[in-house]
Amino acid sequence: MRELAYTGKDIDAARAEKIGLVNDVFADQDAVLDAAYAMAREIAANPPLVVRGIKDVLDQPKRGRIADGLRYVSAWNSAFLPSEDLTEAITAVFEKRPPEFKGK
Repeated sequence: MRELAYTGKDIDAARAEKIGLVNDVFADQDAVLDAAYAMAREIAANPPLVVRGIKDVLDQPKRGRIADGLRYVSAWNSAFLPSEDLTEAITAVFEKRPPEFKGK
């Protein structure tokens, strides 16, 4: 990344994928949209509280120091543990059915 920032080099899609700048390279716009919708469905199948929490946790380092981030993760985990969605996830596993998350 620093090399790109310092030099201003242009890179093609294959190089961007190789260095981890992008996750995937697609042949055309339709393939990109298909992949985006598939990922959206995959994310939407997860508990809303967890998705929001992961987003917050991943954004935390942008706002402060590592120690602050770790405290934030700890506080978030403590808040999520008693949620209805966690209970539903565990129950669904034991009942061998898909979970029905409510964002609570």
